[in-house]
Amino acid sequence: MHKVRTVLKKAFTPITIMLIPHTDKKSLSIKIPSIGIFVSIILWFIGTVYVFSVAIDALEYNRMQQKLDYYSSQFMEMKSSMIALKKAEIEFRRLFSVKSKEKILESLDTSDTGSIDMESLKQEIKLSMETIGEIKDYLSQQRDLYVSTPRGWPVEGGHISSSFGSRNHPRSGDHQFHSGVDIAADPGKPVIATADGIVSFSGWSGGSGNLVALEHGFGYSTYYAHNKMLVVKVGQKVKRGDIIGYIGSTGNSTGPHVHYEVWRDSKPMNPSAYLEGRS
Repeated sequence: MHKVRTVLKKAFTPITIMLIPHTDKKSLSIKIPSIGIFVSIILWFIGTVYVFSVAIDALEYNRMQQKLDYYSSQFMEMKSSMIALKKAEIEFRRLFSVKSKEKILESLDTSDTGSIDMESLKQEIKLSMETIGEIKDYLSQQRDLYVSTPRGWPVEGGHISSSFGSRNHPRSGDHQFHSGVDIAADPGKPVIATADGIVSFSGWSGGSGNLVALEHGFGYSTYYAHNKMLVVKVGQKVKRGDIIGYIGSTGNSTGPHVHYEVWRDSKPMNPSAYLEGRS
């Protein structure tokens, strides 16, 4: 009991701290129990440790947040790429049965760390997207070629009354080269474009009567002569199946029909090969 009293007495023994200013002012004396100084030191130490731990945690949190942001951006980039791949895959599977996504996943190397190599995956996706881009460019070009290639009859229900090639002119009887086909049909029936294109001529053209000329691209041009009436203007865009005129017998004609020509690279082609889409 005596020892306890002695310890408590020492703990609460005041210690005087004097603050002496470097002026004429009086010095200041502060009496603090010994235990107060000890407790203050303990609290200061605990506070310092806490502040450092908070700072370290904040630094670690910042690093983790940066990593999270990085991986989030990587996965978002990968997700958008995979969505594009999936969309392209569906389209190309329907056309070519291309299994691009499976090839990417089969080529992944996860043996080293047990996790996906992001850079490797991105490289694989990039290569696949480049391949898909090439396929899409090819398909786009093929589609443009398809819509630019004359296909089908310029008038429904007609029949060929004069074929392509050498023939005797129905009016003069002279032997000459016939650069198109004559398709007889009832007067007033619609004459339609056989491919997408732009009207390069629409008007009267001597013996051809009312003539429409279309430019389709890829070297293709088509001509529709002897129309009764024209309904398109120069510079107008037309689609396959659009009406461009009506069957007539204008110009040097012996009856209602459309004289139909197909040219490619400035050379007349036999339109019969294009009437049934056999080009």
